[in-house]
Amino acid sequence: MPTAYERFNLHTTPEKFYIEACDDGADAVLAIDRVSNEMTLTGKKDVPPSANTRPICGIMGTVRLVAGMYLIVITKKRNVGSLLGHAVWKAVDFDVISYKKTVLHLTENQTQDNKTFLSMINNVLTTDGFYFCTDYDLTHTVQRLANVSHDFQEMSLLERADQRFVWNGSLLREFLAQPELHRIAIPVVHGFIVMKPCRVNGKIFEWILTYPEGAASGLGSGTNVRGIDSEGHAANFVETEQIVLYNGGRASFVQTRGSMPFFWSQRPNLKYKPKPLISKNTNHMDGFQRHFDSQVLIYGKQTILNLVNQKGSEKPLEQAFAKMVTGMENGMIKYVAFDFHKECSGMRWDRLNILVDSVAETQDEYGYFMVDTEGKVLSQQKGTFRSNCMDCLDRTNVIQSMLARRSIQSQLQRMGVLHLAQRIEEQADFEKIYKNAWADNANACAKQYAGTGALKTDFTRTGKRTQMGLVMDGVNSAIRYYKNNFSDGFRQDSIDLFLGNYAVDETDGPTPLHIQKDWKFLTLPIIMVVAFSMCIICLLMAGDTWTETLAYLLFWGTAAAVTASVIVFNGRDFVDAPKLVQKEKMD
Repeated sequence: MPTAYERFNLHTTPEKFYIEACDDGADAVLAIDRVSNEMTLTGKKDVPPSANTRPICGIMGTVRLVAGMYLIVITKKRNVGSLLGHAVWKAVDFDVISYKKTVLHLTENQTQDNKTFLSMINNVLTTDGFYFCTDYDLTHTVQRLANVSHDFQEMSLLERADQRFVWNGSLLREFLAQPELHRIAIPVVHGFIVMKPCRVNGKIFEWILTYPEGAASGLGSGTNVRGIDSEGHAANFVETEQIVLYNGGRASFVQTRGSMPFFWSQRPNLKYKPKPLISKNTNHMDGFQRHFDSQVLIYGKQTILNLVNQKGSEKPLEQAFAKMVTGMENGMIKYVAFDFHKECSGMRWDRLNILVDSVAETQDEYGYFMVDTEGKVLSQQKGTFRSNCMDCLDRTNVIQSMLARRSIQSQLQRMGVLHLAQRIEEQADFEKIYKNAWADNANACAKQYAGTGALKTDFTRTGKRTQMGLVMDGVNSAIRYYKNNFSDGFRQDSIDLFLGNYAVDETDGPTPLHIQKDWKFLTLPIIMVVAFSMCIICLLMAGDTWTETLAYLLFWGTAAAVTASVIVFNGRDFVDAPKLVQKEKMD
């Protein structure tokens, strides 16, 4: 496989950017014309001595904003470990550089819009979890890479990458169109990777947990994106792979999670749990069929683990999901509904074993991928579990960690690390690493998606639910409520811009950023604050008689309550909703 370059120097002149590959023996230089935007491959001899030079770690790509084109580069990276002998890097700092030397050509409104779009790009870049590798494909599982053709192996990283997980795919479009530039650009995934050396029975093995987030339909921020698009891409789709490396052999177990794959929405409206709505004007089965056709083609047999509540507002979603699976009449797909909250109510978290035990035979049938020390394939994974709750975060992560533990038990026994009579839960040192890594995985996914740490991580870390864990869940839930209602619109716009779901128009026309709020947006909150303040004043500065004070309190209290009710009734007018136009609406 042609590897990508690993080290670069960025040379800047008023007319051009020169990106020089600094690997041993490399002479390649990418020249970017800052006026015409043209990209050409040249040599080191063409770099002007007068250029301003600094080292960079890689190229994320280019993006057009109001002021023109911008170059996004990785300025700092950190090594997170080695995967099958290949260094894996975490991108930790970036720079967004304008092709234009000034923004004086913009009007005042355009300048403000350009600043907003820049802040959106930086908002995504500062979200923790960008990873890349210059000589290994992080977008494919170990099993897929072991079964590819010779022609596939000869393709560049950029060509062969699974575009479902390439977060800078839109930024690299111009690079992809010019094969001679493929070694200069690198596909970057967004998610979580942890690599830990472990010791059991005196035997050292490498345990790796990876999850790249899907970029095909875009990560949904908070409750803004649910369901699927018309192509069958599920919102918040994540592929989780657990890898074990020991004595030259390797094993992996893959699971997926993703939003329930039909057309539904749960838009913020100031209520703690907005009521989910299933679209009534859409043919759900077309997108549903496309989604599972794709899943079966890529992963084999599917067992759906639907963890949503089977009563209340979540019940219609569970019923719709079950009905659509039945309607497909596909023997490759099984459906299992498990009411997580009901089964585990009253801190009865041991009841999760009911679900794990019920699918144990299916898990044994699906198996896992394993290669021995001589490179011989011993087994292939024949299917995956596709888990979901409402947001595919907390409940989903708990179940996935339990299924993965059951898989690694069998893998370590076959590899000769565990004795047949031993249980992985009895290995205290490994259990601590395992539980903390899965809890960190949950936190990373939740922070990237909801802006807070995950819920229920006390169970993932310790194997039991604690009172302090409940308190922390309450705090995180309150923060999620605030973010869902008052900051996630900007976050969703940032993701859509970064992934190319929204493209800034080259013309001088207005952008969707200037959406005028009607009179209710400013007037009603002011009235409510004034009325509430007057209630406090009435209490602090009582009138001559208690009846007078009570009358004032009733008046201002009623005014505050009525105004608050009107605000909640018109909740969607007061939340921070996305402004940019998405290619496909999930509802």
